[in-house]
Amino acid sequence: MSTVIGNSPPELIEVEGFFADPCFASPSISPDGRRLAYLAPKYGRKNVWVRGIHQDHDEAVCVTHDDRRGISTFQWTGDSRWLLYLQDTDGNEDWHLHRADPDAPETESVDLTPLSPGSRVFGFEPLASAPGSVLVWMNSRPMFIDAFRIDVAVGETVLHGEQPEPTISVLLDRAGEPAFETRQAEDGTLEISAVDPATGDRRLLRRLGGAEHPLGIYPQIVTPDGKGLLVGSYQDSDDLRLVRIDRDTGEETVVCAVAGHSLCTLDLHAPGVLPPAVFLSRRTGEVIAARFVGDRPRIEVVDPDFAEVYAQLAKLSDGVLGTLSSDEAEQRWIATFVHDRDPAVTWFYDHSTGASRQLFRPYPHLDPAALAPMSAVGFPARDGLPLTAFLTLPVGIEPRDLPLVLLVHGGPWAHDAWGYSPEAQLLANRGYAVLQVNFRGSTGYGRRHVTSAIGEFARAMHDDLIDATDWAVAQGYADPDRIGIFGGSYGGYAALVGVTVTPDHFAAAVDYVGISDLANFMNTLPPFARAHFTNSWYRYVGNPDDPEQKADMLARSPITMVDRIRTPLLVAQGANDARVVRAESDNIVRSLRARGVPVEYLLATDEGHGFANPENQLQLYHAVERHFAEHLGGRRGSSRPQ
Repeated sequence: MSTVIGNSPPELIEVEGFFADPCFASPSISPDGRRLAYLAPKYGRKNVWVRGIHQDHDEAVCVTHDDRRGISTFQWTGDSRWLLYLQDTDGNEDWHLHRADPDAPETESVDLTPLSPGSRVFGFEPLASAPGSVLVWMNSRPMFIDAFRIDVAVGETVLHGEQPEPTISVLLDRAGEPAFETRQAEDGTLEISAVDPATGDRRLLRRLGGAEHPLGIYPQIVTPDGKGLLVGSYQDSDDLRLVRIDRDTGEETVVCAVAGHSLCTLDLHAPGVLPPAVFLSRRTGEVIAARFVGDRPRIEVVDPDFAEVYAQLAKLSDGVLGTLSSDEAEQRWIATFVHDRDPAVTWFYDHSTGASRQLFRPYPHLDPAALAPMSAVGFPARDGLPLTAFLTLPVGIEPRDLPLVLLVHGGPWAHDAWGYSPEAQLLANRGYAVLQVNFRGSTGYGRRHVTSAIGEFARAMHDDLIDATDWAVAQGYADPDRIGIFGGSYGGYAALVGVTVTPDHFAAAVDYVGISDLANFMNTLPPFARAHFTNSWYRYVGNPDDPEQKADMLARSPITMVDRIRTPLLVAQGANDARVVRAESDNIVRSLRARGVPVEYLLATDEGHGFANPENQLQLYHAVERHFAEHLGGRRGSSRPQ
């Protein structure tokens, strides 16, 4: 590990420098290779812009007109005619699919899925057998996620296939025909069956999974010929591999695997936004590369034709390939790169000529040299389980006896990875050491690592966090009297556990959309989600319908230990959160205030599970900066939220 050592703290970068919307984001080339679509600010929100592939932003046009909430997910239709994007209302996650017209950018977008409240679009993709149409999965029947075919130009919607049961999914080939069916058995095992293309009969091929797949087996991709299913499987290994299951024989073939490393499944949490687990050819639909977890993410090339392209792309950045799009001819490529100090720099590469040029940096005002490097570190938990963490140290000062912030990821079935973290950079710029530990239950570090979290909420999962801070103290990085904890979602729960189970360990805490009552949290999740709890919440935490299990869940819920809280606490919550409902924060705050315990509460009425609108982000991180400065002694910037 290396860091700049001296006595000169870096120049302060204001909160706005880290948390204002990016100038450019999420680039995607049109299938015909003529145009580039991307996100950029307009009307105070992220909107979709389009420009010619050889034009710059001054010649681009904004084709969406959202002034209420920014857009994050969009894609071209297969004929390059339209742009489709998802939008909800104030963070409630009732996603609708909208159509924007790049040839008539002044026209209003069209809602193609006018659903009732409580229903949402779960995904969409072009349908090769019906040009001009897309397949859309949505729960117009609240408990069932059915497939619909939508004529994009006309807006006509036709039922394409009904989900027979909430735990059954029918996987379609490129023509939109059933190829495989997956069914979750009562014990959580996923039964994979072949669907006969002539008769529709089901034939069991494999039983996979269980607790090592708390969010389900991912990915599940039907091969372009419809004769294979690509899945993430551990097989006889501790590492997650990309495996092909043959529809005729049931035979498993390893498509891509790396000893000691697992397939990265982070994009499950934000498809189309986070870097993908598997890169697919736009021309053929075949796998061309896969992403694996490591001290830095690893890209493994699968397709020999792509190897030549990848070799050229890899020369463009010292980061790791992030997102990727190409035209149908696979000659023109748009690539972004994961980097700890220069995030999502975007390049254009023309394979036919070998020419390349940088298109944009999302945050051109940030100087990579002024930002703090992130380094992977490792140490054992108290029971010997190996833990990987990422450490970000301030530049310009000696990394000794610093105030430390333990930044805890959500999920918990996700993981921290090497790359740009605006939270870590803000805190490091203010003089804190920042530690992000992949505690047990985090994905990406093998079957044993995930399943060792069963029954360990507020127990060994919390011990891992304490062990991480003890390691930082023992290494000399951290002052034991100035340790803070900050997390969102599960990380917010971890922060609340930190100040209840170990009330003397942390000098300050931030709970961001965190769980305070495990039973209430599970009972208030959307009804369609509950069919999938067998391998996740029920297996790892308990079933609140069982009185004995509910009592155990309450014993591990911060709300039942709230009288132990004496640590300065900041709570942030979106009023429209569909995952961790407002009551989870309200109840903690109400209890503390009734006892006269100071607590700062930020409640955003136009947000859901996390703040997306820039003004709310700025208010939150100004409050975080102020909170930690007061209680841990870090620096503060000069500006204030508007």
